[in-house]
Amino acid sequence: MKINTQLKDYFKEIKLFNNRIVVVLLASVLLLLILGARMYYLQISQNEHFKTLSKNNRVTIQPIPPTRGLIYDRNGVILAENISSFTLQVVPEKVDSINKVINQLKELIELSDAEIKRFRKLLSSSHHYTGIPLKFNLNQQEVAILASHRYQLNGVEVEAQLSRYYPYSEDTAHVVGYVGRINIKELKKLSENGNLANYNGTNYIGKLGIEKAYENHLHGTAGFQQVETNVRGRVLRILQRTDPIPGKDLYLNIDIKLHQVVREAFGEEKGSLVAIDPNNGNVLAIVSMPTYDANLFVNGISHNDYNDLNLSKARPLFNRSILGQYPPGSTSKPFIALAGLEVGTITDKDKIYCPGYYQLKDKEHKYRDWKKWGHGVTDVNKGIVQSCDVYFYDLAYHLGIDKMSEYMTYFGFGKKTGIDIPGERSGLMPSREWKRDAKGQAWFPGETLITGIGQGYMLATPVQLSSAIATLANNGHRFKPQLVKAINNVRANTELMDGGKKPDLNNTEKNLIIKNKVDKNRDINEIAKTKNMHRTEVEPENLNNIAIINKSNWDTTIQAMRDVVHSARGTARRLNKPGMNYDIAGKTGTAQVFTVAQDEEYKEKELAKELQDHALFIAFAPVDKPQIAVSVIVENGGHGGSVAAPIAGKLIEYYLSNR
Repeated sequence: MKINTQLKDYFKEIKLFNNRIVVVLLASVLLLLILGARMYYLQISQNEHFKTLSKNNRVTIQPIPPTRGLIYDRNGVILAENISSFTLQVVPEKVDSINKVINQLKELIELSDAEIKRFRKLLSSSHHYTGIPLKFNLNQQEVAILASHRYQLNGVEVEAQLSRYYPYSEDTAHVVGYVGRINIKELKKLSENGNLANYNGTNYIGKLGIEKAYENHLHGTAGFQQVETNVRGRVLRILQRTDPIPGKDLYLNIDIKLHQVVREAFGEEKGSLVAIDPNNGNVLAIVSMPTYDANLFVNGISHNDYNDLNLSKARPLFNRSILGQYPPGSTSKPFIALAGLEVGTITDKDKIYCPGYYQLKDKEHKYRDWKKWGHGVTDVNKGIVQSCDVYFYDLAYHLGIDKMSEYMTYFGFGKKTGIDIPGERSGLMPSREWKRDAKGQAWFPGETLITGIGQGYMLATPVQLSSAIATLANNGHRFKPQLVKAINNVRANTELMDGGKKPDLNNTEKNLIIKNKVDKNRDINEIAKTKNMHRTEVEPENLNNIAIINKSNWDTTIQAMRDVVHSARGTARRLNKPGMNYDIAGKTGTAQVFTVAQDEEYKEKELAKELQDHALFIAFAPVDKPQIAVSVIVENGGHGGSVAAPIAGKLIEYYLSNR
């Protein structure tokens, strides 16, 4: 057996051990340096940053939406208000099973598939400790049922809140408009305008009419509160609060009673009426028929209700007053006559013979008069009073399309009036240049003749016609039609909502309420004074003044329009009632829906309703001191004198007798 006599090298082992100790010590020192550096970075260098993050875990900012401003008519009748409504909400963290709760609720109240679908969509993107709306606008019976079964419905709450409501919805739908839930497109626009923060906590925005046009005034300024929360985000206490500033109230120039008179006068007919004060452009009434209930849109209209409105042949959603473009027909004749008088194409003494048709030189085509056997010898007065087409064919031919177009533009034809609601169309006043640019074609003499009786390419909206007749009544002074009369910067609303939530009040209103709370009448009077102090009147905007070459020409035109109503042969003579203590100046009109061939005869009784002529009427009164100017169009109404004129007559009579 061989014995291994090799001895261990202790010096080598000690050296290896010492080297390992050094490596471990260096590694430990390096790790301590890294840890120290990290601690320095976190606790010293980035102290403020992480201190803020830590604070945000327990202190958050919550928006407080403002109360939307109210809308009144010229007499203080409220047209848009905020009323208490009840919303069914579910707090997910308090519910064991969402499906079970929904099934329980369906047994108690009616829940549509659309409401449940919307709820589930919100559920996936909302905090589970907050109430998620399931059903809006609960009625009293539903609230009572839910209250009586509350012990069975853990996590189910009925929340009281303010909701927009239109007391005269069908009378004002097209002018006041409505609010609706903010959509993605609107959120994007608010973000681009830098106004998104002001809509935090707000679910609604103006969609149409005044609600949309004056959104910046009506919405107000959002407030906020700084709250302390726990790790789950539940609010423990309010640390700081900045109250929201309520939206401003609007007073309109319209009179709701006039709207009701007009709706009753229209009956089942379709069309529009616009009434303006010619002295300042204030819009007294603007009605589009048929109408609809704007309240359906506030909290989301149902699919069936929307289809009923959108697919209706009567087009109730279509605002005819500013969007409807119609041939003005014979209502354009007073303006064309005035143009001929002012530029010297005719005088009030000039006469022509009307055989019932008009022909251009060397042309066989006959441009027919509405009166088959003609009007005989006709001057400008008779041409307007009896609406002689042949007289205006001849006048238009000698006046020329360029001069006619230029002068009609002075009265606002072919241009937007600038009325303060969105969506207005401009109508069309054709000219030689327009046709060349729009159609690439030359202008023909026959088109001039047709334009001379308000047909052909010429189109006008009801608000344009009303503005034009107001300008004529006011001796060439044209004002922009104005719906808003005044803007209030102060609003008092001392009533408590159901659920105990108090509406927003500014400091002035709060002080008045505290100071005078014993004397309720004094509260109202003092707050009313405060409101008047902060009320900003909207000044009339003068668009332009038409230069009057000869005042007698205007008098001739206006006298002829007076005779339309008050002479035995006037086309609107049925408005001349016994005992009237004022005179009306007016002009009837009929606009063709389709063209009748040269060898055919227009037989109204054989036509379907939708193919019959439109009936038009424009007027102002009293003649000596005009207070109201009106335009009326009744779609497929037939005759202006028998259909449109009586509607205007009822409005004028009511307005002048109730001023």
